[in-house]
Amino acid sequence: MGDIARLANVSKPTVSRVLNNSPLVNEETRERVLRVAREHGYAINRNAQKLRQARNDTVAVVLDFGSHRAGRIADPFIFELLAGVSEALSVRNQDLLLSPSNLTDVQSHLDLISSRVADGFIFLGQGVRGPMLRELARAGAPFVVWGGVDPSEPYCSVGSDNRLGGQLAGELFVKRGAKRWLFVGNIAHAEIRMRFDGLRAVAAKHPEVTVEHLEVEHMAYAPAYQQTLAWLRDNPPPDAVFAFSDTAAIAIIAAFREFGLEAPADYSLCGYNNIPPAADFTPALTTIEQETHLAGAILVEKLMQILDGGKPKSSVLPTRLIVRQT
Repeated sequence: MGDIARLANVSKPTVSRVLNNSPLVNEETRERVLRVAREHGYAINRNAQKLRQARNDTVAVVLDFGSHRAGRIADPFIFELLAGVSEALSVRNQDLLLSPSNLTDVQSHLDLISSRVADGFIFLGQGVRGPMLRELARAGAPFVVWGGVDPSEPYCSVGSDNRLGGQLAGELFVKRGAKRWLFVGNIAHAEIRMRFDGLRAVAAKHPEVTVEHLEVEHMAYAPAYQQTLAWLRDNPPPDAVFAFSDTAAIAIIAAFREFGLEAPADYSLCGYNNIPPAADFTPALTTIEQETHLAGAILVEKLMQILDGGKPKSSVLPTRLIVRQT
């Protein structure tokens, strides 16, 4: 920095102000300093710079690796969420750290904060990490969660109205005269349990309706396909299926075809998330839409409020039924 100051005939503090975009430097001086810096290959060491700041302007995004077989995540919905968070962070000049899959206990998260690797966390999916998230909240760690919104939880979360999503699917099945419903999903996940509860709440109003549950541990295409096949071998086919995701819904269609069953002729089907392929798949998927384009900005905004000492409330995003061919 001293060399740049000498070559540009300015002081070292002026060089520092220019490189940090300070408004206190006039445009002519700024251009001269930047030109000299470029000509001599000077660049700010951002890691060293962060050591002098109260924050390091880095947010760790934690994916729910444990809910996917062998930690492999392939659901487009997760990457839509991640893209939204990334865009919202970039607007605020924040770096994104994609946390490793072995970051699973409270202490490892706290160590990431205390070592100043990250300022806070955004969890994309609660999964079965409820106890860990509650303990992390009690420890005072700054974080927000995408998932099921429950006012009784001690942390801030953002998500769709999962119970309403289940109710919308159930009301659709009632309109179509379906009486044997199947719910596919792992209800150990808070948001998926809420969807199941919403579906059952509608079924409870109609004595002729029965609801069965197919547990799918991993949130991926292959497990949903294989376990649906196995279930159909041992059970009469339902006339309505509510899947925990659109990816699972596509797998269910493939499994039902193995038995000569097609939607919507033989059964009604509703997915969740409204991923981009849902509208173009054949048949086009009926699904519950979550407004992921809003989610990233809201998650980042709430985390920034927490880092500034605020206590933001959880938010429920608009949730609606998208009726298509299935």
